[in-house]
Amino acid sequence: MLNNEQFIQTLNQTLKNGGVIAFVTDTVWGVGCLPTSEKGVEKIYNMKGRDRSKPLILMSNSVENMLPYVKFVPETAQKLINEHFPGALTIILKKSDLTPDFMTSGMDTVGIRVPDNKFFSQLCSVIEGDVLATTSANVSTMPSAKTYAEANEYIGQDVDYIFEDCGHACAGVESTVVLAKDDSVKILRQGSVKI
Repeated sequence: MLNNEQFIQTLNQTLKNGGVIAFVTDTVWGVGCLPTSEKGVEKIYNMKGRDRSKPLILMSNSVENMLPYVKFVPETAQKLINEHFPGALTIILKKSDLTPDFMTSGMDTVGIRVPDNKFFSQLCSVIEGDVLATTSANVSTMPSAKTYAEANEYIGQDVDYIFEDCGHACAGVESTVVLAKDDSVKILRQGSVKI
């Protein structure tokens, strides 16, 4: 499927038109849209019933693809990137002007993550820009989807396309979230990665 040129063209056109897709990652299942798509971001908030004060994060198959979306990477954050990317760690950094306010709830920061999942990596490689604005595939206040069946049950009817995991299952534990400011690191959510 990700080798099918016609499918890839349709996928990218769907995303450009504000589409939302669901996919497996290394932690839990996720939903995503293009970071610049206000229509897609709005669709994600509506389908999840997500609090507008909770920002989406950026995910890609390479940290280099997300660097244009951040102002700079402090030394402490770079060390974490070197140690834990790809992996179950989300690092929150000062965002650049390229990152829209509508995907960060008006905050001046944005979270970035590179999942350690082969299927997700392949998916990013065929998406124009290689970066998605993402969150977990579930209705807010409900547990995160850990399988294709759960993701399909929770949000399958609301997304434009849901990918099967092709044997690349997730671990079922959310990522650790840290705020990296200057020389300090603050853990906002403890997940599978211990800092």
